[in-house]
Amino acid sequence: MPTLLHLDTSVFPGEASASRSVTATFRKEWEAQHPNGTVIYRDLAAEPLPHLDGLAAAAGFAAADQRSPEQHAAFALRETLASELEQADVVLIGAPMYNFTIPSTLKAWLDHVIIMGRTAGAEQTTTSGTPTIVVASRGGGYGPGTPRESFEFVTNYLGKALGDGLGLDVTFVVPELTLARSNPAMADLVELSDASKAKAHEDVAAKAKELATRFAAA
Repeated sequence: MPTLLHLDTSVFPGEASASRSVTATFRKEWEAQHPNGTVIYRDLAAEPLPHLDGLAAAAGFAAADQRSPEQHAAFALRETLASELEQADVVLIGAPMYNFTIPSTLKAWLDHVIIMGRTAGAEQTTTSGTPTIVVASRGGGYGPGTPRESFEFVTNYLGKALGDGLGLDVTFVVPELTLARSNPAMADLVELSDASKAKAHEDVAAKAKELATRFAAA
């Protein structure tokens, strides 16, 4: 049975988080299709990873049999995280926009799993082609043609890091204007916000079914 790697990064719990509610919809549909499948779940907000340090970074450039005992110990977490990613048949990431970019906890995860010559830096990486759904929620509107289009550093960064860097097959689902119901200044955008949220839930449910069908036929 296929394995799903599910990462949440929002600092807000449950339905208070747009990204968590949408990733939950995907996972619910996925588990309905694969009740006996494996789900590897990391809540990077509740259990943040340590930032990559020099010892762990250097260990990633050394052959396993040439690492010092200190490097072996420092690399252990990177090995675990990279192996989880390599094991995954599908990756699901909740990536809300914080201060125009991704949560620092997600960046820490990326720094650990991007290992040159293994998961990255080769024409065919150990993670190439893995279907990856990124729920990139944001409180305002940052799409093409909007006044703040140039402030968007979530999908453009993750498209490069996940797609070009790790070789993942990335699909973005973008619920926008999520603050409309809580911000009086955005009251006239509530209808658009609700429509964007509904479409996000529909899109991830459809994507979960599509991928379930693909793996059932494999």
